[in-house]
Amino acid sequence: MAETQPPSGGDNRWEVSDDAIQDPEEIRVLFCALDSFLQYAKVSHFNCTHLRRQSFYALSQDDWKLLAAKPFSYLETLDRVDEAIESNAELAREIVRFGLESFRVGGSDDAHAHNEEAAPVAPGAEPKLPAHWSGVAKHQDVDKARSTLRQFLRDWTAAGADEREKSYGPVMRALAAERIRREEVAATAAEAAATANDGQGHNATGGDSDDEDDWYYRGRLKVLVPGAGLGRLVFDLCLAGYEAEGNEISYHQLLASSYILNFTRKAGQHTIYPWVHSFSNHRVRENHLRSYAVPDVHPGQAIVDASMQQMQQPLQPGQHGIGTMSMCAADFLCLYSDAEHAEVYDAVACVFFLDTAPNLIRYIKTIRHCLKPGGLLINIGPLLWHFENNPPGNHGRDDDGDGEHDATTSTGIADPGSFELSDDEVRALVEKLGFTVVTHETGVETPYIHDDQSLLQTVYKSSHWVARKN
Repeated sequence: MAETQPPSGGDNRWEVSDDAIQDPEEIRVLFCALDSFLQYAKVSHFNCTHLRRQSFYALSQDDWKLLAAKPFSYLETLDRVDEAIESNAELAREIVRFGLESFRVGGSDDAHAHNEEAAPVAPGAEPKLPAHWSGVAKHQDVDKARSTLRQFLRDWTAAGADEREKSYGPVMRALAAERIRREEVAATAAEAAATANDGQGHNATGGDSDDEDDWYYRGRLKVLVPGAGLGRLVFDLCLAGYEAEGNEISYHQLLASSYILNFTRKAGQHTIYPWVHSFSNHRVRENHLRSYAVPDVHPGQAIVDASMQQMQQPLQPGQHGIGTMSMCAADFLCLYSDAEHAEVYDAVACVFFLDTAPNLIRYIKTIRHCLKPGGLLINIGPLLWHFENNPPGNHGRDDDGDGEHDATTSTGIADPGSFELSDDEVRALVEKLGFTVVTHETGVETPYIHDDQSLLQTVYKSSHWVARKN
């Protein structure tokens, strides 16, 4: 898959590499994702309002007249639902517009790939795909597009702050504690070195030059976030002074995160209606039609402001300023198990990620491979094993379009074999594979795209633990 590059200098975008996507199967998956966002409006109008209008007028005349009048005003409700869907669709179309710009599609000699580049989309124009890619999205693709639009509530609205705190807060606190621990260890070592040097004026490392920035670089932990989704945790880690790298395999998530981080013009640019697709369990109609401004902060401006503040006010010991962020679009197992990624990261932050593994052993081995000695695996999430009910050998890749399993090569998450463990068994496995679990907490309430006004309340009681690489 394509790889985005970390921001450099004054450019804080997540950039897609100059190499255009060449693999025909990957091109197909990308265009299925793009097309699913374009189909969102049509499919949602049909399912949410068109079919309901048909059912409404199938009632007896007395019944539908009763419901059409106040206080029910059912037909007006359907009109408002249509308007809400259109507001969601505006965001979906912008994702496509800028996705065509970001994820360039290169040429191929394969006539069946149909992978020529889409024409540039003029501002304000309806984005269009090449004719042979229009309508290719399947039902599950459109479901993913709808789910992705709803996920903006969690990651990029003010209302999602509490939900983010419950899922991302434990990660931030674990990293902050590790940063302090490392600084204290380094300070102790520096004092010991100074004593050993017997006042010869050498610095803590034994060199002849003062390195007053040692404290700064010790706090610049390099953190990998697999399953980064819409990128909010990576963004927050960057603002907190970490070198954050996100990894994501879903083009729905990649397209949406690329748009929100790179191309939004201002905070509150879009309005989403995440609850509009279901008519069930609403206390009052206004809850059904609640709207939220997206994004709650303008990512580019937030980074510029933090950078300017850092330039104007030199950092003091204990302050770490702004970090960096990057994003890689690839199969986690295939990319991070290679030699280039051996012992690169200080921490791997898994938020609602480990239960996406068909084979958790490979996940943990890959995490250990890419962690530095003494590095941290930070986990929070439930164990809703994603492939529990899939037929043997049918998981992961078909949905993401990476092809069938090739017995001669590793295909990452698509490799055959799967199993599911309980929480205590997961921690036992982690320790068997070269970690020591240093903290563990269960029953941590972690809602996920949660409607606190609904008559149906569902919340995960997640497991949160931190393990250190032996």
